[in-house]
Amino acid sequence: MKITQNALALVAMLFGLVTIFAGTRVLLGSDPGYIVYRPLLIYNAVMGIVYVSASIIAFRNVKQGMYAAAVIFALNLVVLSTIYYLYTKGSPIAIDSLRAMTLRTVVWLALFAGFGWLSYRNTARLKGGS
Repeated sequence: MKITQNALALVAMLFGLVTIFAGTRVLLGSDPGYIVYRPLLIYNAVMGIVYVSASIIAFRNVKQGMYAAAVIFALNLVVLSTIYYLYTKGSPIAIDSLRAMTLRTVVWLALFAGFGWLSYRNTARLKGGS
């Protein structure tokens, strides 16, 4: 169980570091090759730090990691819904931004599910179940 917990936390850590790196590069002037919606860029760069923080929490405590992943998933879903709405209304949102935000949302849903499963298994084990 601890190996799975550490693997999920490592995915969260790496995802956060990549997010920080990519966001910082674009904030410093690198051209990603598509229209950049600055509020989304800033959100994602900040969330990269949150992702790394959540991974540290998850390394230490699977249940708290599950809660952190749930909050991140919910925030990402709200942002994804918002930029999708803006995109359909003609705002300068690149389809690449929608795809990337969808990926972030799905990854955090999967992390939430993984930590939730581990938390459930830990609780069942402590209660003497399977």
